[in-house]
Amino acid sequence: MNRQLTAIIEREGDGYVSLCPELDIASQGDSIESTRDNLREALELFFECALPEEVQERLLGEIYITQLEVAVG
Repeated sequence: MNRQLTAIIEREGDGYVSLCPELDIASQGDSIESTRDNLREALELFFECALPEEVQERLLGEIYITQLEVAVG
């Protein structure tokens, strides 16, 4: 079974960090691709090891990612 999850990736220093907000699991890497792959691996390990109750408890529901404009100064 596959599940669609969100991956937020941003540059941090010389590398990248990634976050899956639905499960609050993060990872890092040297490139966007390696960061995404490392997050996928961390999520797969979580699903292999976690009890079903923990998975349901950590799932935060629907995630909405958008941009907004704010006044600065």
